Amino acid sequence: MSFQGLLSREFLRVVEEAAVACARTMGCGDRKGSDAVAVESMRKSMDSLHMRGTVVIGEGERDEAPMLYIGERVGAWLDDDPEIDIAVDPLEGTNLCATGAPNAIAVLAAANKGGLLHAPDCYMEKIIVGPAAKGAIHIDATVKENLKAIATRLGRAVSDLVVIVLDRPRHEKLVEDIRSAGARIRLIGDGDLSAGISAAVRRTNVHAVMGIGGAPEGVLTAAALRCLNGHMQARLVPTKAGQEERMRAMGITDIKRVYTERDLAPGPDITFAACGVTDGNLLHGVRFFGHGCRTSSVLMSSQEHLIRFVDSVKLDGDPDVVVEF
Repeated sequence: MSFQGLLSREFLRVVEEAAVACARTMGCGDRKGSDAVAVESMRKSMDSLHMRGTVVIGEGERDEAPMLYIGERVGAWLDDDPEIDIAVDPLEGTNLCATGAPNAIAVLAAANKGGLLHAPDCYMEKIIVGPAAKGAIHIDATVKENLKAIATRLGRAVSDLVVIVLDRPRHEKLVEDIRSAGARIRLIGDGDLSAGISAAVRRTNVHAVMGIGGAPEGVLTAAALRCLNGHMQARLVPTKAGQEERMRAMGITDIKRVYTERDLAPGPDITFAACGVTDGNLLHGVRFFGHGCRTSSVLMSSQEHLIRFVDSVKLDGDPDVVVEF
């Protein structure tokens, strides 16, 4: 078993506890408050783990985030603990949680030191597909060409495809091109990480994700795709002054480089864990009952080629609690 495998149950606990913490704020309309409790819970949980962890994807730079900032050390940091790079999104979909909308999740990815790209907090152009379309797409191909290639690999018509796109003004042309090609679109307000995972799993009725989203979410998506045999192509999109200089300082010299999931998450040993906060395509949201709660999670390992869907019930200790199936 890999050292990640030894920690996998603990990583699962970290995302479960973060999901439960922010699920208690679901629908309250306080996106910052929801995110804050998720961050606090995840940071507290990780400090107890036997690892020398470094946050490479987190809540932002140190001066912007009091906890889980890029470069922060997490874990017990004992001499014999393994060195691990950590990527987190304590609450992917803060607006989704605040409004009670679907597909809010708590997420953590871990890899060997150097196993996750230190992505700057900027935009990233992405196209994400499942295993069947691996090698058939290219980020510089036209939308029509990519959709035709995906449909051919899946043995479907283009009109059968469903493509998820973030509902943003910057995607007006993309939406027009997808519709002109004959495919269907599911516009989402937030949560392109959850969408990317759905594209790599059959029977979710999601066949591709296209458009521009966050680069940190792109690295987390790549970690999941490494475990799911999915595929993505991506390119960093600097939009603010100083972002290109920041990229070069982080070792990214070719701004126009096209990345795949193996470039974004190159580590040989990758663990990905996510827990549903609100109901979604893959995971149920947290359900509270009189004396506990129920969570729905997924735990993946690239090295062990293992995907676990985990349904957990946590009781408050009352000896008379009844667990319902």
